Order: sequence, then structure tokens, then C-alpha cells
Amino acid sequence: MTTEAVNDAFGNANAGEASADAMHAGQTGQASHAGRGGLAVFTAKAFFLATGLVQQALFPLVTSQAAYGALSRVLAISNVLNNVIVSSSTQGVSRVVAAAGDREQQALRATLRVHVAIALFFAALLAIISPFLAYFQHDKQLTAPLVVMSFVLGIYGVYAPLVGYLNGRGAFSRQAALDMMAATLRTLGLIGMGYAFVKYGGAVATRFGTSPAVLGATIGATLAAAGVFTIALGWTKIGRALEGPRPHSVPTARAYLALIVPVMVAQLFTNGLMQADILIVGRYLSLGAENMNLANPSAAANEWLAAYRSAQLFAFLPYQMLFSVTQILFPMLARARVSEGKARVAELVHRGCRIGAIVCGMLVVVVLAMPEALIRFAYGAAMAKQGAPALHYLALGQAAFAMFGLAATVLVSLGRERAAMAMTALVLAVLASACALVIPGAAFGASQLVAAACATTVALGIGLALATYLLRRAVGAFVPARTALRVGACIGAAWAVGFYMPAFPRWLTPLVAVAIVIAYFGALLITGEIGKNDIAMVRSIVARRTHRITH
Repeated sequence: MTTEAVNDAFGNANAGEASADAMHAGQTGQASHAGRGGLAVFTAKAFFLATGLVQQALFPLVTSQAAYGALSRVLAISNVLNNVIVSSSTQGVSRVVAAAGDREQQALRATLRVHVAIALFFAALLAIISPFLAYFQHDKQLTAPLVVMSFVLGIYGVYAPLVGYLNGRGAFSRQAALDMMAATLRTLGLIGMGYAFVKYGGAVATRFGTSPAVLGATIGATLAAAGVFTIALGWTKIGRALEGPRPHSVPTARAYLALIVPVMVAQLFTNGLMQADILIVGRYLSLGAENMNLANPSAAANEWLAAYRSAQLFAFLPYQMLFSVTQILFPMLARARVSEGKARVAELVHRGCRIGAIVCGMLVVVVLAMPEALIRFAYGAAMAKQGAPALHYLALGQAAFAMFGLAATVLVSLGRERAAMAMTALVLAVLASACALVIPGAAFGASQLVAAACATTVALGIGLALATYLLRRAVGAFVPARTALRVGACIGAAWAVGFYMPAFPRWLTPLVAVAIVIAYFGALLITGEIGKNDIAMVRSIVARRTHRITH
């Protein structure tokens, strides 16, 4: 997605018409700035996905598949709280700062005080409940790494408000730079320290009753979090204290908590949806391994969990990529809701969700058409055989979740946090119940993975239907029906192709993926989803880029 693509999706200006630029100069300037921000955030997200792939693929190579499965459990648990803190902090501070006018620094200081207290509370909570979480997973070696991850939670709880400050000020390039640095440092920390502890930290890990690789990786994550926080703090500082009467644009701690607590609860349920399946299947894999009286039941369970995590990695791609859309759409909707009226909000939702659906479909068709090849490309043939059957179903569910997450973010940006909270709570209950009912009856190993994937897909499909109903009721817009049908047809075709995709050399995987993307956009062009206006926009983009390069 290019700068002008985001411009066309979210702004009123037509990228190919100079007269429209003149007529809507003020809106064009705002849209152009949002477009540049969209490109920066999109680029950072693409970099994050690339480094994440490297991180996930290298860790089992330098340690073991079982260690990767154990680390996946630790990260699944900690990320539920971590993502709640990061998302709610970014959104909350962004909203306050965007509305603060010339009191941005005071708004930062006021909100940061609240987030320091929240970070300390949740970090302590994770450390205290770590033994109970390990007990639920039937894997005691998780306790020490979870305690270490509580430090990461505390650091990110103070780092995320600084990112929200940059987002609220429209400093998307700096926000993107921080995201890229965070991804790089985290990858180096997880891989480097994990490998170092495998080589030299065995005695320390044994003392704490855990795996050297997992303990080292969590320590590396902590160091990476501290590093990027230090950089962010140098860029933003901590704001300025209020002098004199408190202006309306700088909220009190109580008022700010009233703003972000519903967002936090909604995010808690959303991230629960992301991790519930792997946590529940992990529990029943451990129980199944114990019941089979295997020599090392923990290692056997974690090896299968690693295969499920490999499927999750690719199934999550649409959601991860759509997050860049929500980062730009969120502040624009918040402003439009206040100053531009319901019609403008509906227009932004319509255009933004159309782009979101097309981007989501582009990634989903690749995953569905070649599930085994993708996992083999990153992890090798053995894990691909174990994880591909689950991915073939899980990719459908996570595609639904990606659009569900987009709808939930729109609801939150429109001040309907409680509706988003209730919706996600209901879907989480459905998903957890479905997994808990289906997985225990499946045979240990591959059958449990497929059972988890199918239960998750059904629950998330229900969630998307509910989100569509609520959003259309709220603003009268979501993904256009024709777009949904055309993209859905492409996804269905890719799902069918995935059953018959022949094996091919590993090095061909990127080329086949590109061919599938070309076929996808070709299908959208033939069906009329991509029309003359879109082609004119692309030509305008090329012309502008060429002009900038030559001048």
C-alpha cells in the first residue's frame, strides 16, 4: 500500500485530479499527511512481519522444536496482557493528545502518570499468578520465564504511552521507526540470549526449574524492551506539568481511567481471542502426553504445540497487516466523529474497510493456497507436515478475526467501547467453550491441532457476523457487499486449491506466492472490484513518484 493509496482510501481528494486538489486543499493536506503516515506505519508493519518470521524460524533451529513450543506458551500468556497494555495505552494517549491542541506536553504528563501505575500493577499481577498459569498448562518449567516476562510488561506499559503521544501528534514516521527498532532488538534478544543460555546457562536454568533456551529468550526480550524504551524516552521526554487551572483538554486521572478502562477490557477479550486456542490446545496436549506415559511428556507436548504455533504465525498475517490500517483510521475517525458528522464517518469506514478487505484477502489466498509450503519454507519439512492440516482451517478463522478486529477498532474509535467489549467477550466465550469441548475428544497430536483450528474458525466466523451487524447498525457502513463477495470468492477458490497444491522446491515458495497474489488481483480486476478509478490512481502514483525522483 502506497502513500497515495491510503490518501485515496481515507481522504476526499482524488489522487489523479489536480482540480480536486485545489478544491479541497485543506482536506488534501490532512489526507496527504495521513497518507505519508500510512506508508510509514505500513512499512514498519511489513518489517515487523519479516523480522517476526526470521525470529520464529530461527529460534527452533538454534534451540529445539520443544523449546520453541514452550516459548510459544510463555509468549501467548504474556502477550495477552502485554498487547492490552500496548494497544490501550497507544489509543488512549493518542486520543487525548490529538484533542489537546497546544497542551500536548501537559496531556502527555497527565496520562503518563496513570500508565506508570497501570504498568506496575499488571507487571506485579503477572509475576504473582505465574505459578498458577504454569499449573493450568501442566508445565512447571513455564513459571520462571513468565516471571521474567513481567518485567517486559512493566517496561512496555510505560513505553506504549510514548508511542501514543507520537501517534496523536501525527508523528507516524517516528512511530514507525520505533516499531522497526523494537522488532529488531526483540529478534536479536530472543535469538541471541536463547542461544547463549543453551550454550552457557544450563546451570542457571536448572536452578530455576526451566529450559535454558526459554529463560534466555525471555531475558533477551526484557533487554530489548528496555533498549527501545530508552530511545523513545529520549525522543518524547515525559511532558510538562500543569501550571494554573486544569484545561478541559487535559483530563484528570479519574476521567482518563474512565476513557481507557473500557478500551483495556475490550482489548483483553480481543487478545484472548488471539491466544485462547493455543493455550487450550497446549493444556490438552500436555494432558494427552501424560496419559500416554511418554518418556518426556513435556517435550512431546511442546513439539506438537510448536507445530500449531507455526500454523498460527501464518494465519495471523492478515490481522498483523491490517493493524497498519487501524493505526491511521483510528485517529481520523475520532476527529471526524467530533467535527465532520456521521456522513463523513460512514465514508471513512466504507473506504477504509474496503481497503482492509482487499489487503486481508491478498494475504489469506496465499496462506490457503500453499499452507504446507509456507511452513516448510520457514521451519522445514517435519514441522510443515505436522502444522499444515491445522493451518488449512485456521487461516479461514484468522481471516475472519482480522476483519472482526478492524470492526472492533472502528467501534472503539467511535466511542462505542462497551459495545466492542461485549461483542468480544461473547465471541471469546464461544471460542473457549468450543475448544474445551472439541479438543479433549481428539487423539493426541495432529488430531488435536485440527480440532483446535476448526473450533477456532467456527467461533471467529460467528464473531465476524456479529461485528458486521453491530457496525452497520452503528454507522451504516462496513465492507461493501460486492467487495465481500468478490474477495470471498477468491478466498474460497484458494482454499480449494490448497488441497491439491503439488509439492515444489523450497526456493520456489516466494515466487509461487507472488504468482498467487498476481492471480488474486487479476481476479479482482476481471470481476470489477478494481476499476478504472483504481487504475487511474495507480497511474497517478507512478507519475508522482517518477516526478519526485527526477526532480
